[in-house]
Amino acid sequence: MIALGSDCLLFQMTSGESVPFSAEMISVELMGDTAKELDAEFLRHATHAVFHYFKHELGRQSVSLGEFAGAMEKVLRGLDLKAQAAEQATTRPGLMESDLRALADEASEGGELFFFPRLRDELRHHLAREPLMLRFRGLRACVKQLVGVRRWTSGCQRLEDQIVAYLRECSKAEAGPNEFALLVD
Repeated sequence: MIALGSDCLLFQMTSGESVPFSAEMISVELMGDTAKELDAEFLRHATHAVFHYFKHELGRQSVSLGEFAGAMEKVLRGLDLKAQAAEQATTRPGLMESDLRALADEASEGGELFFFPRLRDELRHHLAREPLMLRFRGLRACVKQLVGVRRWTSGCQRLEDQIVAYLRECSKAEAGPNEFALLVD
């Protein structure tokens, strides 16, 4: 009987035959089948890791093709999930919010004159992060503070309409190619 090379495993084929393969040989076989779907270097490293697991961690001399394929599938799925998680971490944020009442506080001395430029700066700041949804909350309280009243008046309604129209126009001008939802409440 011929001794098995230290860098080889016997693969039991479905036909019953056992064939020695090194990690590199398995990588080449897999790359032929999936070269279009996966990065060759990525696949080579994954194959070497599974091969190492069977050969050195488990101390096996032989493995069935089904066992090896199952382990490869687990590794590739696990790596794919990690890649998806990393991708999601770098994607656009879901929701970004601003408090209109706080912006009105900042512009308290200058009133509407300081409020509208500050509002546009806040909008630009959020749009730079490319959110899926942008929410400006506290509209009623903001309007009453800027108008200087405790109860809602027709002047409040006009200013509220101005703020909403201003946000719509600025968001159209500043948004760029990314779509997002604008919520003002």
